[in-house]
Amino acid sequence: MPTPEKTSLSGIVAAGRELLEATGPQGLTMQNIAERVGVRAPSLYKHVGNRAALLAAVAEATVDDLAERMESLDGSIEGLARGYRRFAHDWPEGFRLMLSGDASPEALARAAAPVLDASRRLVGERDALEAARLVTAWATGFIEMELIGAFRLGGDVDRAFEYGLAGICRALDVTRTAGDLRAGTPGP
Repeated sequence: MPTPEKTSLSGIVAAGRELLEATGPQGLTMQNIAERVGVRAPSLYKHVGNRAALLAAVAEATVDDLAERMESLDGSIEGLARGYRRFAHDWPEGFRLMLSGDASPEALARAAAPVLDASRRLVGERDALEAARLVTAWATGFIEMELIGAFRLGGDVDRAFEYGLAGICRALDVTRTAGDLRAGTPGP
């Protein structure tokens, strides 16, 4: 009779996410994961081929978590941007990892779908991808600067986020209105 598995891929990935947040990417090693899940390092190789595969699995799980959170929000650009920011504050190292290229394009597309849908509702099909990229690039840049402590001039960072978000939404509304005028469609 074979001995039962002492760990699973999902257990390894969950431990990897926790370890990543506690120690940063340098601490996300096969040995550290093995200690956390209570096995010897060689046992991990049955589930994860190497450290690169471990990073990819942790990134994928992080993006899947983000996608679930984004899908649970109200679907507005404002709600999605705020939820994205909350997620980054909850999982700052995971947030950075998912932006590093370790996550699959399919997982990233799932996480982006709610922003793309909200953008489509705001500016129409033709400009939806560009609008979603604008929102995502602005929010990601703001959040990353916030996480690394780059806002050092004082002031209220929450207020600055809301100010920027309102500006992005106004810009998207102007884009929608201009698109309606070009198409000969009356605005809202």
